[in-house]
Amino acid sequence: MKDTLQEKIIAVCDKKIAQKGTNVGLSFYAFFANKNDDAELLMEAATWWIITHKLDHFEKALKIKALVISER
Repeated sequence: MKDTLQEKIIAVCDKKIAQKGTNVGLSFYAFFANKNDDAELLMEAATWWIITHKLDHFEKALKIKALVISER
């Protein structure tokens, strides 16, 4: 996964955790705007989420952040 995507995921997870607490869940769509302005990056996130890790549609932000950090 690209460093820029890793950094974006961690930043979004941190923001959501700060706003809603440690039990907050999110999907990979949380890392993108409502418009499809970077299809390649969206597909990279989707592949990592769905194919590589076989995650559910919604997962805890803490879990996602830990996965990304463990792969660095």
